Amino acid sequence: MAPHTIEPTADNVRGSFSRDYPPILRIKPGEIVIVRTLDARWNLEPHAAPGVPVRVLEHSEYGHCLSGPIFVEGAKPGMVLAIHIRSLVPAPWGWSEAGGAPTSVNRRLGLEGRAPTSLLWQIDRDKKFATDQAGRRVDVNPFLGVIGLAPDEPGIHSTIPPRRCGGNIDCKELVARSTVYLPVLCDGALLSVGDGHAAQSDGELSETAIECGMTSELEIDLMEAADVPAPCALTPSARITLGFDADLNEAMFRAADAMLRWMERLLDLDRGTALALSSLVVDLRITQVVNEVRGVHAVLSNSALRDLGYNERRHLLT
Repeated sequence: MAPHTIEPTADNVRGSFSRDYPPILRIKPGEIVIVRTLDARWNLEPHAAPGVPVRVLEHSEYGHCLSGPIFVEGAKPGMVLAIHIRSLVPAPWGWSEAGGAPTSVNRRLGLEGRAPTSLLWQIDRDKKFATDQAGRRVDVNPFLGVIGLAPDEPGIHSTIPPRRCGGNIDCKELVARSTVYLPVLCDGALLSVGDGHAAQSDGELSETAIECGMTSELEIDLMEAADVPAPCALTPSARITLGFDADLNEAMFRAADAMLRWMERLLDLDRGTALALSSLVVDLRITQVVNEVRGVHAVLSNSALRDLGYNERRHLLT
């Protein structure tokens, strides 16, 4: 079957999550969707210079510009949606910003109330770097900031915080050839994606990455919840567990607990042995500190897992 294609038209985008939104597409597990998304601020064209207004897709919602929701047939609460990221191609331009808004980060770092600083980027997709208006260069490693399912509570939900079912995860590890696993909380899963990032460091300290449009090829599948400690991910180089909470310590413990459970299952370990080994081979990283709900991800490299005796043939899926 040919892939489905979603363009960022007014009928296909939302600035929030809700289990009550009608789906823009219905697919069966195993089907492929090619999604072209705008940047987080709904921009249709690059800025000519910092502060110069641009055309945006008309909208009435405050949140990120997301494509969706996509209804996956057979998805039920208690299952896990597997989003296989086959490819990610950023738009040839993007932007970053710091300061101005009355946020805790800007307040603490002395930038609240000042005029925002804007960096405008030209993205070389072939050479994999981006250059700003002053000629500064950074490496490009594209990923989607928002990959999320609809929460099971009624009403409309912001795109800003991440949740157990995903959302504004902002994890730079979720590059092409990764698979993201999210718990399904309502019928059909109702997947939405967007907020393309050409580059970002752990923490996303200024509250923006290189924000850009993105063309994503995604293969969507279903799994039983017992197979993985969702929310989590497999990347080309590692296994990742994701922890979210308004308290950074609690987010850390959630990511750590999920990784220990994964290690116990994959390596047939007791909890004490898993914890002792994790202190040697698992990295705890701050995903982001700017989305109201903080994120921490625990990272266990594939090479470390093999060295510990992991037998891939015993765990075909994970």
